[in-house]
Amino acid sequence: MKVYTFAKMIGEKEKLPAEEQFILETAAIVHDIGIKPAEEKFGQCGGKLQEQEGPAVAEKMLKDLGYPDKVITRVCYLVGHHHTYDGIDGMDYQILVEADFLVNLHEDGVSGEAVKRAGEKIFRTESGRDILETMFQK
Repeated sequence: MKVYTFAKMIGEKEKLPAEEQFILETAAIVHDIGIKPAEEKFGQCGGKLQEQEGPAVAEKMLKDLGYPDKVITRVCYLVGHHHTYDGIDGMDYQILVEADFLVNLHEDGVSGEAVKRAGEKIFRTESGRDILETMFQK
């Protein structure tokens, strides 16, 4: 839910259209859904395995919950790419990556240099950069 909270906040600050905000928030809730299936299947759950295993599980769950096909398609795409940082094709994708990075940087207790590199290489939204700076200012 940490990623969800950051994604929601950044999306709102960036004034995403309502449908895109809904997709972003849904993706943020389920983005790591591939962890358990990856661990069960491979005994590990690295980012690429999460991307590989997550979309099918997310699709089934979202279909069972009655989500529209258009939303499911985009959410599954985001789940399947949230650890891929090149070719980002939309604000929902960019914000999901930034929100996930904020949580991971904090939880991993990374160095100031790693935060600086992430800020330069990953963060593109003004809101995401502001949060990064606020969280990690020394």
